[in-house]
This record gives sequence, structure tokens and C-alpha cells, in this order.
Amino acid sequence: MRKLGLNTTRENILHFIHGFIDERGYSPTVRDILKGCKISSTAVVQYHLNVLEKEKRIHRDPEIFRSIRLSQKTGTVTVPILGTIAAGSPIPVPNSDNWTTQTTDTLELPQEMVGTKGVFALRVKGQSMIDALIDDGDIVLMEPANTAENGEMVAVWLKDRQEVTLKRIYVETDRVLLKPANQTMKPIQQSPDNVEIQGKVVGVIRKL
Repeated sequence: MRKLGLNTTRENILHFIHGFIDERGYSPTVRDILKGCKISSTAVVQYHLNVLEKEKRIHRDPEIFRSIRLSQKTGTVTVPILGTIAAGSPIPVPNSDNWTTQTTDTLELPQEMVGTKGVFALRVKGQSMIDALIDDGDIVLMEPANTAENGEMVAVWLKDRQEVTLKRIYVETDRVLLKPANQTMKPIQQSPDNVEIQGKVVGVIRKL
């Protein structure tokens, strides 16, 4: 599983810049970004812009007002963020047939970090996977799948509860164990016909 060293604030800034330019036809100012991304100060905005410029994800001309431009990088992939998944007690989702099709936001990620086609992202709610270094507010990258090896982290649809949860899966003869990575929490025991695997975790974007 890949641990992605991306900063959520900088991803939000990039997303804001992209949307601002698309809507208005010109670049945002530092104060536009501060307001639009709810950042605490212009100094914090400048810090993140400096990092993005060093990473060659944006270009700026200090002599020109509103000069921020997104870099036209090759080898990037747009990954949809499809909502929230519970890493704790399962939470209900609208429908088991469409919960992975309702895009709420997107991430631009390097191709080598994404790998498999069809990868989507979910925001984590809860701390049941904290020992696997997945905390509340992190983003998990999911590969669509309906099977998994024992011990893999998966998004599981619980049919009787009409809920989805993020856990490690262990399939036995007459039961399925969904184990948290948190010593204070107990596994969820289910019958095999009540469990539907909908994706496997292939990466994590940590909230910094």
C-alpha cells in the first residue's frame, strides 16, 4: 500500500486555483486563496504557494499581479473523491448500487502514485484503522474490487444494515471477520452472504 506524501491544504489550494481560473478567466490573489480555502493567514498561503512552486505544480511571476498559473504536467490522473467512509462504526450511505458514483471533489495525482485505472478516493471518518496509520480526516485511495485476500483493507457493504465500513477482512468457512486496526475496538462478525466487498485500499493521503 502506498503512503502518499501529499498535503491536503495544498491539494485544496490547487483545486481552488483551477476552479477560480475556469470560472473567471484570471488567476486568484493570495487573499482570494486565503478566503476561498479558509486559511488562517496570508503567510500560510504564501508558504504553501512557495512549496507548490518548488514542486513545479504552479508558476508565478513576481512582477505581474495575479500571475499564478497551474503547471501543465504530464503523467497526472484525476481521482474522484466519492464521499466519506467509516473507519469506526459503519455509517449509512445512500444506495449500495451508486455509492461509488457520486463524485464530491477530485484530486490530481501523479500516475505512478495511482497505478491501477479506476481508482477513486474516500475521506475517512473515525479512528478504527489508526494502527494502520489511517486517521480521521485522511483520504484513502480505493481500487474497485469484489474479492480480497485475508488481511487486506477493504470497503465492505453490509447488506442488512445498508452501511459501508473500512476494515481488514478475514474470510473463514462460515463467517467473515472485519477487523479494525485499533486495539480498543472489537471485530465485526458477519455471515458471508451479508458482506459485499466494493474496493481495496491501495494508498493513503495523510492529513497534515
